[in-house]
Amino acid sequence: MKRVLSNATVVTMNPDRDVIEAGGICIENDRILAVGTTAELSSRYPEAEVIDYTDRVIIPGMINTHTHLFQTLLKGLGDDRVLKDWFACMTGPSAVELLPEDCYAAARHGCVESIKSGVTTLLDFMYAHPHPNLTEAVIQAFQETGMRGIVARGFITTGIEQGVPEPLIETIDVALQDARTLIEKYNQPGARVQVGLAPCMIWGVQREDLEKTRQLANELGVLITIHVSETRWEVDYALQRFGMGDLQYMDAIGFLGPDVLAAHCVHCVARDLRIMKLRGVKVSHNPCSNMYLASGFAPIPQMLMAGITVSLACDGPASNNNHNMIHSLKFGALIHKGYHQDATIITAEKILEMATIEGARAIGLEHEIGSIEVGKKADLVVLKYDNFFVNPVHHPISALVYSALGNEPDTVFIDGQIVMQDRTMQTVSETDVMQAAKSAAESLTQRAGTIALRKRPWRSLAP
Repeated sequence: MKRVLSNATVVTMNPDRDVIEAGGICIENDRILAVGTTAELSSRYPEAEVIDYTDRVIIPGMINTHTHLFQTLLKGLGDDRVLKDWFACMTGPSAVELLPEDCYAAARHGCVESIKSGVTTLLDFMYAHPHPNLTEAVIQAFQETGMRGIVARGFITTGIEQGVPEPLIETIDVALQDARTLIEKYNQPGARVQVGLAPCMIWGVQREDLEKTRQLANELGVLITIHVSETRWEVDYALQRFGMGDLQYMDAIGFLGPDVLAAHCVHCVARDLRIMKLRGVKVSHNPCSNMYLASGFAPIPQMLMAGITVSLACDGPASNNNHNMIHSLKFGALIHKGYHQDATIITAEKILEMATIEGARAIGLEHEIGSIEVGKKADLVVLKYDNFFVNPVHHPISALVYSALGNEPDTVFIDGQIVMQDRTMQTVSETDVMQAAKSAAESLTQRAGTIALRKRPWRSLAP
């Protein structure tokens, strides 16, 4: 079946970064068959179903390269804390109580949030495993909502001294055997949802764990993602224990490679950037989370100048506090302008690249998604600029990055299927998803005792 999406402004993100006025896209099944003007496509494919998107903008589906979907249930409980306290007082105790039904409810809600903000691919970093089958609960949510993505089977094997609750500690052999089982089950050719590996952070795993992760990734050809230099404390820990920074240590033991996606990288130094470029390591930039936890400002402009692949992400909703990728677009551009006092250092076009084609490159899918090109997957977002905050529109990319609030995505295609139409999900009931997440959040925070954090006294620095 062929469909022509007609009369839109098509922001292709192709190598020439073409923007086609009165543009059209012909879809056949799950692939893009042709891209051009509406007039061209109408004459070439007269038999195709035509969907009129006059006054709409179509972009490639955005790619969120780092989140923790279970944290959807924890919004607002970790406010105004640095990362170590945030984890010790709220996230860790809550993660200990996770059950499959919690992860399923959280992931469905997070996937819907993401789709509603124009995301068609997610990388979920699932590091909490106090009970079996939590990763499969997340995968089920991906499948039901229609989301494309990678669920990275994470693990923590040490760290009690640093405040990791004992129920979150696994042995590396148990974690990797579970990961192998999931990879062999789900990583079929062309599968919309696949599984990767995610050793949590340098102080939560041992050298042997990283070496075994590298061996399994080499054997099965899967993505590895890991938190890197998120806070100054992590870097100081690595310096004290290994005599070098965390990224430098991972390089010294042969862990790094072009299949590694490093999340955050806030405190990376020039030597780290040289290593990233040499090894082909990719970066996931999380601007909202880094500001929320006061972790600092990642050297993203320097990475871009060095030719390192940098993608964009939201991070978990316990440190953001949502899955609104459109917010990340604006913050991701503005914080570097302000920090460097240079309005040109990151442009609207560059941040959209990071959210689309660079995001695809970061997870090894640049030949399948990330731009509107013939032969690629039909993962598309139709934007409707019909609100006062965006109008009047002089430039479609500027409007998305600097003016949009997050409700501009009107229709979303994933694998050629409409998963959201007229801002309403087509794959799941929004009412059911929201109610299930609310119930799961109440139950989880009651069991964990973190519900009390909602009732903390108001804190102010004012005299």
